[in-house]
Amino acid sequence: MTQATNREVATLAGGCFWCLEAVYDELKGITDVVSGYAGGQVANPTYQQVCSGKTGHAEVVRITFDPNVISYGDLLDVFFTIHDPTTLNRQGADVGTQYRSAIYYHSPEQKATAEQKIDEAGRAWDKPIVTEVAPVPTFYPAEDYHQEYYANNPYQGYCMAVVAPKVAKARKVFFNKLKASA
Repeated sequence: MTQATNREVATLAGGCFWCLEAVYDELKGITDVVSGYAGGQVANPTYQQVCSGKTGHAEVVRITFDPNVISYGDLLDVFFTIHDPTTLNRQGADVGTQYRSAIYYHSPEQKATAEQKIDEAGRAWDKPIVTEVAPVPTFYPAEDYHQEYYANNPYQGYCMAVVAPKVAKARKVFFNKLKASA
């Protein structure tokens, strides 16, 4: 007899979705991470459309997780560790509204936790937090070649220069929350 597990969904934008996906894939309690687009006004956007900055969408990850193993608050602690929530519409060299920092909540409880974590993060940064908190908009999965991008392309230039350091930082800070295989 299999025991039923709880599942919740989180939707986060924190720059390039490859970075977020690579980190969240390694955490215990995460059952799925899908890169995609949300927050804009164009239905079924393509990567090229989103990169133009004209769709209003952000690059996001939709994370399915077991709250009995990892809490939503833990997910947000990771989020505020692996990206800069003080830069408006930018993460490093990635510039544009598609790279904004946003927490799209799925419930009033997630909204309350997000607001609490922003307050906590605000004490750790010397500039104001610009992370948007909004109800989850329609999610559009990114093209197949974006899924598991870092796992499939670890030696690609961007992955080596940008994604790998974020993964390494998360491994160092959150080593007790990592899957055994990570």
